[in-house]
Order: sequence, then structure tokens, then C-alpha cells
Amino acid sequence: QVQLVESGGGLVQPGGSLRLSCAASGFTFNKYAMSWYRQAPGKERELVASITSAGGSTNYADSVKGRFTISRDNAKNTVYLQMNNLKPEDTAVYSCNARWAFLEYWGQGTQVPVSS
Repeated sequence: QVQLVESGGGLVQPGGSLRLSCAASGFTFNKYAMSWYRQAPGKERELVASITSAGGSTNYADSVKGRFTISRDNAKNTVYLQMNNLKPEDTAVYSCNARWAFLEYWGQGTQVPVSS
């Protein structure tokens, strides 16, 4: 059974930091590119960051460059999103995504409210 389970979300003040984790099971993790997406209330889902299967290449949305870092540990079947200097506009539900060829899986998401 394929599972992607996010954790690490929660209320944070502007300027604060959080690290999200996404634990994968039920598929060959090291074959899949992994991404983090987010969806803010009333807005479309957007790609935040992605990382290739071996972790050699990353990509970020312009809005998070220099503040967020995506990484993965293939030995632990886990992908991370380190979020620093959080802003109110980062408030969203963050979901992880796994993609390989025509196969794609999603986690259930974790909420990240950024507010004072």
C-alpha cells in the first residue's frame, strides 16, 4: 500500500522556521522525483520545490528561493522541506508528491499557518 505521510506542520510566527517531513512507503522511493506543493485558501495549488530521485538537482518557486530548502534521505525514504523566514503569505496546506514515469502519488497534506 502506497503511503506518503507529511508531518511537522503547525502554527508559526512570521520570521520563524519549520521543517516538514514526508515519509514514504509502499513504492521504490529512490526511483521517484519528489516535490512539495502548497495550496492557500482560495488559491490554486502551486509547486514549491522539487528534487530529483538521487537528490542531485533541486528546483524552487521564485517566492521561496533563498528561504526554503528541499532535501531527501533515500535510506530513510523521507523528503524534507526546511522553511526559514516564514511569511504570512506562506500560509497553506503543504503536500508532498512522488512522480516516476506515469506514476504519481500524493500525501494528505499538513497545515502551515503563519501568523502572529
